[in-house]
Formats: sequence, structure tokens, C-alpha cells
Amino acid sequence: MELGSTVRAVRSQRVLVGAEIRPAVILIQEGKIHTILSDPGPSVELDAACEVWDVGERLVMPGIVDSHVHVNEPGRTTWEGFWTATRAAAAGGVTTIVDMPLNSIPPTTTLGNFHVKMKAAAGQCFVDVAFWGGVIPNNQLELRPMTQAGVAGFKCFLIHSGVDEFPHVTKGDLHTAMKQLQGTGSVLLFHAEQEVNQSTQEEEEDPKEYSTFLKSRPDIMEFEAIKTVTELCLQYQVRCHIVHLSSAQPLPLILAARGAGAPLTVETTHHYLTLSAEDIPAGATQFKCCPPIRGKANQEELWAALKVGHIDMVVSDHSPCTPDLKKLDSGDFTQAWGGISSLQFGLPLFWTGAIKRGFSLPDVVQLLCQKTAQLCRLDNQKGSLVPGHDADLVIWDPEKEFEVKEASIQHKNKLTPFLGVKLQGEVCATIVRGQVVYREGSFSPQPLGKHLFIPSGKSQGSV
Repeated sequence: MELGSTVRAVRSQRVLVGAEIRPAVILIQEGKIHTILSDPGPSVELDAACEVWDVGERLVMPGIVDSHVHVNEPGRTTWEGFWTATRAAAAGGVTTIVDMPLNSIPPTTTLGNFHVKMKAAAGQCFVDVAFWGGVIPNNQLELRPMTQAGVAGFKCFLIHSGVDEFPHVTKGDLHTAMKQLQGTGSVLLFHAEQEVNQSTQEEEEDPKEYSTFLKSRPDIMEFEAIKTVTELCLQYQVRCHIVHLSSAQPLPLILAARGAGAPLTVETTHHYLTLSAEDIPAGATQFKCCPPIRGKANQEELWAALKVGHIDMVVSDHSPCTPDLKKLDSGDFTQAWGGISSLQFGLPLFWTGAIKRGFSLPDVVQLLCQKTAQLCRLDNQKGSLVPGHDADLVIWDPEKEFEVKEASIQHKNKLTPFLGVKLQGEVCATIVRGQVVYREGSFSPQPLGKHLFIPSGKSQGSV
């Protein structure tokens, strides 16, 4: 099937429909799934003019919805940009990304800034893109206009964000923002770490040792922040979401709040499920992120929480930068930028770990497609193979192993802790709204992605 072409039918011996993998033909009309025919074969009657793309034994499932991506354009396009980020997404079977309001300049914290970002993204997106807005001190009167303009929701920080143009909020700011968001159906995302009083050790610790950085961001910082979030969520009944949970310690808090009626969800990331503190070498600052990668025992608790539904979804939190900001020359974890690039490899990263722990392919769809689509109110057209939904498909080989090599990385900056890692599950092709945007290492001649705008006033919605 030619790159950039429109597909009318896809046949596979393995199509993931609901909780079942079976032979099927997916018929596509006007970018939407028209119908899914079971048990394809010579007896299945199709329009004579309908070319069927037969992908054999390769698995066909909904495209990934990655709801946590830092594209950084405009303003920090040396870090990433819409062109490179969405190509990386397409190569990884991701058909929809939701762009974070930072680290672009300007950040997406006003209606005017939102328009600037949309203009920057125009004509550059190989997959569909939705946008988060931001909550910062004193921008409360911008929230409803941005909601009406179609942002998926809002993100805030309870600790310094790492960039001065996106300051963190106080409890007073949050009360003000929550009042603005009541009744909108929107969601408030929290970077859930906050400063705590720590016993200071006067002895100098080696900044090249990962343990030095890890000690500076203890679990209690996440615990206290999430305690704040649960209280606000219960008080205002505004949907709240914890981004990139790294510590398992706050999970009982989250469960208790949900039990009391809080509309609260939580995500974790591929790096917290894949990397562990014990294995990070001295000076290997490509492993730095905030909150930090923690120990193996904690990692297994995260996997267990995913298994029973206590953690709702898994995302990349793709947060790249230029190599110099990682301070590889000095190996100083305390000075390096915190962020990990993984947008292109989320599906195989998750699957490689998941199959060892008894997860199934339907679990992959639930955690990487359906729940993320629900978070940003795109679940009536993204995240599932059902008639009427966008024909967003990933065609991949769950059994095939490959090694992450620099030459294959589509992110603008190739530095990632996953270089040289062997993964299971190779993406063969990606289809966005019935159009082939990626196949076997090549892309459509032109970007075919669209901007997605979420209607306000609905708990679940579409564009």
C-alpha cells in the first residue's frame, strides 16, 4: 500500500476487536471504520473496486493515543518540534498525541498563546494532535476561553516546572482555577511533587551518582502533593489527573479518594515501568527525569497496580532536550535537564515488560489507547476499533524483536536511555483516519495529521 494513500479495507488473520483476536476485514469509508467483517476469506464479498490490504499474520489494533507529549514548539524547536515529534509518533504506532503546554515559548497559558501554538503546528503534523492548556498563577480568566476554544484540559505544577515561563501554583491558585473549571467537563492535570522539609546532610555527595539525585526527590514529595490533589478533587468534584506517577506509596491515597467519590485518574510512564535506579550508571544523565526513576521493588508495585486497575493508563511523557542540557560531559545529575525521550518506542517498551507479567494484548489497548482517549475526551472517535470511530490503526508484529539504534530514531535529538536496548514488538505500519502515514521506515510525502479540538461542557466528547 502506497504511503499517503487512502486505505479502503485492511485484512489480517489477527485483528484485535474488543477482547478478542480474530481474522477480520476492516472496511473504511471517509476516514472512519465502516464495519468489521469476521472470518475473511474468498467467500467474503467486497466491492470489486475495493482494494484490500492483506497484512497476513501481523496484528491490527487501534492506534496508540499518547496523552503526554512535550513537543516544545514554538520557542524550543532545537529540543523537538511538531514535524519530528509526529513522525516519531507515527513510527511508533501512535496516531494521536496530546501536546503539553510547556516547554514551548510561549506556553499554552492564554487563548492568544494557544493560537500561536496552533499556527506553529499547522502543516507539520503526521498524526492527529490535541492540546493541553496550562494553569499558572493569575491566568484563571483564560481557562474558560481556552476550554471553549477546544483544549483537552489543563496542566499545573505543584513544584518548579524547570522553566521560568511556566511557574508553579499555590493552593490559593488551585482553588481559583477549580472554581473556573467547575461545570466545564474539563480536567486538571497535576505534576504531583511538592517541596517538603528534609533533613539536610552536610556531607557532600557525588553529583555523578544517581543515588544523590534520587535522594533529592523522595517519595514523600509525591505523597504530599497527591494528598493536596485528592482534597481539592473531593471538594470541587472537578476531574483531576495525576501525571507520571513514579512512586507506589501514594496509591492508597488515590484509592481512598476514589472510594469517597473523587473523579480522579492516574497515569504512569514507560520509563518508570522499564528502568530502575539500581541499574543507572554514574554520570548517565540521560536517565534523569522528574519525578525520578525509583527502585525495582517500587517498579513491581507499579506493574501490580496497573494489573488491578489502580493505575489507569501508560504514556510516554516524551520530554526531550538538546544533548548539552543533559550535561553528559560532567555527568552531573543535579544540573542536567530532567526528561526522557521515548515517544517512538512506547508500544514495544510496554509490551516487552507486560508479556513477562501476564498482561494481554487487550490490556495494551485499554492502557495505551482507550483510557488515554477517555482522559482527553476523544473516546468517541479514538482508541477503539468500532464502527464510526476514526480509522486509526497500528499494524505490528508483537513477536518480533529489534534493537533501538540511533539511525532509526525519528526524534530530533537521539539521546535516550533506550539506545541499544532490545525490545519485543515492531511497528510495521500506521494508518491515521484511513491514510497510510508510516510503513517500514518511510513516511507519507506530506503530513496528514489534523488538529483536534474538544467541545466544552462534556465529560466525554470528540472533535
